Amino acid sequence: MTRQTRPRRRVRRAVLASALAVTLSLGGTAAWALNRYVIEHVEIGDVDAYEAAQGTTSTDDDTSSTSSGDATVTDTTYESDDASISISTVVTGSGDDTVTYYVADVTLTDATVLRSAFAQNAFGTNITETTSDTAEDNDAIFAINGDYYGFRDTGIVIRNGVVYRDEGAREGLAFYTDGTVQVYDETTTTADELVADGVWNTLSFGPALVEDGEIVDGIEDVEVDTNVGNHSIQGEQPRTAVGVIDDNHLVFVVVDGRSTGYSKGVTMTELAEIMQSLGATTAYNLDGGGSSTMYFNGELVNNPLGTGTERGTSDILYIGS
Repeated sequence: MTRQTRPRRRVRRAVLASALAVTLSLGGTAAWALNRYVIEHVEIGDVDAYEAAQGTTSTDDDTSSTSSGDATVTDTTYESDDASISISTVVTGSGDDTVTYYVADVTLTDATVLRSAFAQNAFGTNITETTSDTAEDNDAIFAINGDYYGFRDTGIVIRNGVVYRDEGAREGLAFYTDGTVQVYDETTTTADELVADGVWNTLSFGPALVEDGEIVDGIEDVEVDTNVGNHSIQGEQPRTAVGVIDDNHLVFVVVDGRSTGYSKGVTMTELAEIMQSLGATTAYNLDGGGSSTMYFNGELVNNPLGTGTERGTSDILYIGS
């Protein structure tokens, strides 16, 4: 399908270019921090065209992300030749201990139906857009926030079979075209080797929550980033996670938090327990906090931070309508 260039993107980048001019006049630490964490740095300005050139998509007929038959959609379910999606809401506890989370049980007929998209159809750092906007840009029926790759310049980033970054740094998650999903050590391989082995998408955040059906030890102590601008992922927080039940059978969970009486959030161990209870034999933590978002059929499913306001993020995982 042909993507349209959106004027709002050009305007936003013009504003950021002006901000960069101001940044350069500040000098010192302030200028460095703004340039590193605020100013957009675009490496690939048209990801759709770039992926089409690599042979993984077609801008005129994106058969990988659309159903070949009629789809049936309700408020909480979706059925097509490509995917089955069922969304449920779980509320536990009461009062200040209330936790609310959302579960999407997803079965695919082809692993490549699960795709990734970048904010503003651009790859780089500090490029953001809400999950809902990116989902709408890509005609998604379902989406969750990804790993916020654009906050950092390390990690292995493979999306829709295309290599975007090859800077192994942490524990990643690899989705293969045969429907399997594996946790792996980024520092022991390369992006090209992963693609050659059939990797379709990677995520670079973590930590792994569940492996071989068991909760991973030490997950409360993991810091994904320790650089300036990083926020701790410890404690009771909003969370996003993906779990593997079987080949081409996935479960996605978004836990709301920081909203007393609605949802306080969960610790990393509590998130792992949720994933384990859903039958996940492998589970992996994604970006959380204000980024934690689930989208379905044109609507925001969860209630980020209890305010219903999404925070911009750099990427999503999605299933096309």
